[in-house]
Order: sequence, then structure tokens, then C-alpha cells
Amino acid sequence: MQHLTACRLRELLCAGRFSAEELTRLYLRRIETLDAKSGLNAVAEMDPTAIQQAKALDSRSDRRHLPLFGLPILVKDNIDAAGLHTTAGSLALTDNLARKDAPVIANLRKQGAVILGKTNMTEFANYTSQGMPNGYSSRGGQVSNAYGRTLNPSGSSTGSAVAVSAGLCAAAIGTDTSFSIVACAAANGVTGFKPAHGSLSAQGIIPIAHTLDSAGPLTRDLSDAILFYSAMRDQPLPDIAPKVPGKLRIAVNQFNRELVSPEQCAYYDELLQKLRDAGAAVSEARHPAVPQQLDIMRCEFRHDLEQYLKTSAASAKTLAEIIRRYEADPERMMPYGISYLRDAQDSASGQLDDAAYLEAMRVRHQLRAGMLADLAGFDACIMTGPTNIMHFTGLPTLSLRLCMGKDHAPCGLFLYGADEQKLLSAALTIEQYCPGVPQPELPA
Repeated sequence: MQHLTACRLRELLCAGRFSAEELTRLYLRRIETLDAKSGLNAVAEMDPTAIQQAKALDSRSDRRHLPLFGLPILVKDNIDAAGLHTTAGSLALTDNLARKDAPVIANLRKQGAVILGKTNMTEFANYTSQGMPNGYSSRGGQVSNAYGRTLNPSGSSTGSAVAVSAGLCAAAIGTDTSFSIVACAAANGVTGFKPAHGSLSAQGIIPIAHTLDSAGPLTRDLSDAILFYSAMRDQPLPDIAPKVPGKLRIAVNQFNRELVSPEQCAYYDELLQKLRDAGAAVSEARHPAVPQQLDIMRCEFRHDLEQYLKTSAASAKTLAEIIRRYEADPERMMPYGISYLRDAQDSASGQLDDAAYLEAMRVRHQLRAGMLADLAGFDACIMTGPTNIMHFTGLPTLSLRLCMGKDHAPCGLFLYGADEQKLLSAALTIEQYCPGVPQPELPA
């Protein structure tokens, strides 16, 4: 049952096949018996009120209509959930006990979700040091891929992706600045969705850069992702249905395709041929990578982090104070260095007035207008080679479970588009043509 989709679990809950409490206890037992012993290390902290939350839902018959009724979820450790610590994986923030939920978590609770706890992540959402391994943090240690300890678990929403992959929750919430949800989803055989920039509240979330960041769901399939994304919003989505295959208009970004293995390219080509055979129109596009994204991250990080810290329970209120804590305990806290933290402190004003930042924002404005125009006639664009332009311009982006590679590692399919609802509708159809990824072989 732990690998059923959230949509199916909700059907069974509403039909009375089991209670929210029973489902919550199932996931809690699985976390207790599997997460530490298997070395997955996906879960950072458990919510001691999880059973109480589930019982409260079971006691109210009028709550069964809620879209997430009784579904247990885990939350990335940079998002505030009342009564739990929000550390971004850093020992420098272990005293940051959240007083209230971030708005996206409050919305999930209102829609019937049960908060199981927090997930481990790459420290400061992979903005600590260039040499830090994906899934590592000073607070949590190393997260492992459920498909194999030697496989890259990706970052920074690592624990959230692994938790869904391993069947530790019905869904998990992550954050994405540049591939932190969607790449984690691809590497761990699950589905991830980064909404269009500004679609969700960023309050109560430890940031990298407000221009680039977004929270989003990690789930078993796209229908689950749509369900949870709709519940995270202040206003729910309208119904999203798959688009008729013969009416699909798909762009294929060929930029950097030569950097991708022939095997991966063959998977893309097989999928595209299936879509053409079904009547989809497929065209080529070229959307390059954008180096100015790094300037936005470097210049916004200090400013945005200190805005968050100002109203948090953390005793450290500035980036300089956080850096001093690392320097005071280097053996435990900075085995991989803190080059990004120091760079943000030393080479950015923290006032968002740096010349490089203003130029990057000008380029972003120009490129965003161009991307929206270029993609206006398409439902979705498939990324075949590495580029960051969809994140730089704030476009909605998702990762589907494409197939299992010959190296026994999951392969994902990245899609982005100009219109969020058109992208989701098209992706529901494209998902049907993906071979898919089997569940990892873990104890039941």
C-alpha cells in the first residue's frame, strides 16, 4: 500500500477502507524500520503530533471531502512547519523552531494533509559550497538514493525525493531554485513540479533567491503532483485533463544535446516517435543556458536570507553570524567548505543594488519576454540537453518518470512551457507514452 498513488489512497480513505490514523501509522512504521537501517537517511525530524493530526481528521466526517484528506506528507527542512525545526540542513540554525506554518504548509493542512515531519536536504539548498555532495548537510549527514547507494541522489530536495521513492509518505514538498525539485525527481524515479514563478507564497521558506525560488510537490505521478500543487495554492487549480494526443504541439530544445549520452538521447527519440505516431506536432527549438543566473543567486541570497531570519526564531540574524558559527566548528560544520556563503557575504552588497545584479535582472526581463513569445504556440517544450533558461525566466517546469536506464538508474524527462495549465495538460498525455520506472527494491 505504501507505493499506491496519493489519488488512489484518497479514494480508499474516503471509501472507509482504512482510516487516516491507520495510514499515518503505516508510514511512521516504515520510516522507523527502513529509513535509518537502509541508510536512506531521508527523514530529518518526525512530528510528534502526526497521530493526533490523523485522529482529528478521522473524528470529523465533514472533513472527508477535503482533497488531501488523511494523506501523510513530509516537508523539506527549509520550509516552516509549526513545532518543527527549520534548519536548511545547517547546524548553524538548529535553534530555529518554527512558530507557525509557511503559507504553503498551512494550505496543505487546511486541505486535509497530515504532516509527518521534515526531510534532509543538501545544505542551504545546495548554496553552501561548490564541492558539497548532493544530499549532504551538516545537520543530517548524507542522503542515499533508494535505487542504489552508489547512485547520485541529486539535490537539493534530496530527502523529499528519496522519501517518495522509498514509500515513506504519500507525497513530499520540496523547493527549487534551479533543478532542486525536478532533477531530484528524475534521479529518484518520481515526479516533480516547479510551478511558475510567483504562483505560490515564498513566506516561511529559507531562500536562495526570491527571483528564482519556488516550493513544489514531489509525488509518484503527475496526477498526484497536480493534486498537491492545487492544495498548496491560495486558490485551487481548475480541473486539468490530458490533451488529445493529436492536438499536442511540442517543442524540443536541442541546446547542449551533444552533452547527453547516446543512450539517453535514444530514450528521448523513442518517446518523440511515439508522440508523432499519435499525431502530435513536434518542432525543434534552441533555448541556451544563461550564466547571469549565478549573479542573481549571489546577490539575492544574503538579502533574502536575512529577511527570513529577521522574523524567525533563529538566534543568528545575519549571514555574517552564520559564517562565524561555521568557522567556530569547522570539523563538524564545513568539511566541504562554505565558498558560496563567503562569496555572498564578501562580494554582494546585500542591498540588491550591485551592477551585475541589475544587469542580470535586465537580461532576465528580456529573455522572459522572448521565451513567452517563442513558446506561445506550444503546449510544452522538452529539454534534451542541459540548460537553465526555464528557471532563469521563471517558467513552470516538471520532471516525468521516463524509463529505467541500462545502468539500473531512473531516467527523467524535463518539460517546461509558457502556460502552466497547458503544460500540465500536455504532460498528462506525454506521461502515458513514457515506459515508466519500477519501484526500488526495498523491504516491504
